[in-house]
Amino acid sequence: MRLTVAAALAFSLVGGTLAAQTPELLLRVDDIGMSHSVNLALEKLAATKAPASASVLFVCPWYQEAVEILKKNPQISVGVHLALNSEWKGFRWGPVLGKEAVPSIVDSVGYFLPSTEAFLAQKYDLGEVERELSAQVERALRSGLKIDYVDYHMGTAVATPALRAVVERVAEKYGLGISRYFGERYKTLFDTPIAEKQHDLLTYVGTLTPGTLNLVVVHMAEYTPEIGVLVDMNNAEQNSTGGEPQMGRHRAAELAALLSPAFAKVRTSRQVRLVTYHDVMAKQGRAGMTRPIQ
Repeated sequence: MRLTVAAALAFSLVGGTLAAQTPELLLRVDDIGMSHSVNLALEKLAATKAPASASVLFVCPWYQEAVEILKKNPQISVGVHLALNSEWKGFRWGPVLGKEAVPSIVDSVGYFLPSTEAFLAQKYDLGEVERELSAQVERALRSGLKIDYVDYHMGTAVATPALRAVVERVAEKYGLGISRYFGERYKTLFDTPIAEKQHDLLTYVGTLTPGTLNLVVVHMAEYTPEIGVLVDMNNAEQNSTGGEPQMGRHRAAELAALLSPAFAKVRTSRQVRLVTYHDVMAKQGRAGMTRPIQ
């Protein structure tokens, strides 16, 4: 049965009203490409067909596997997780440009430094930082993926006004958005206790109100022997009181929260509408960005 023009207009208005009354949620999954275990989690999330934004560490050894997964899943927006740190004991990475090209931002063997504090204490050259971050974006673009945005691993690339200005220039140069520059209300599950991840996520989603763009940042992995032995050299809460690594279990719990029937019910109902940074850029573009309040 065909709708009359008046009925079609009324239907459109009702649909528009419903959309306007539904809170929008950006689901950003970080550290994609860091390891095979992380990529396995990406595959599981992608299989749900839930819209999400994946921040890829293009400096890491497993990024090419992540690229192949993302090429098959256009519902996932892709960003560059700009990196100036390598924080895992025994599992390290360095700059795309190599030690010789950017010696002021690496340690003696060519790896990124393990913490923001260590990086800031180094006599880094802003020109080298900008060349390296540009190289990370260019590697991403050469992968064949559509890149929508950038963000910043561990916050180091925006840790000072001068560094933030570098990130902003890089994003402008390549026409990319910057995560947290669209007025997003921010939430992370990173330090939520393992047993409370799902409850914390669902509680947060339950507080969302229309008219605000909401962002939840998740770090996820399939629990495997590979991820289970990694020790975070910065965050004691990612290890047990005896110093045993718990990061893998944290990330597996965040994956389980995203795959839970309870979260599936939330995202497939009208309680919340999942959007991506591709959607945000299509709607607002770079003109819609403002610097976040620090």
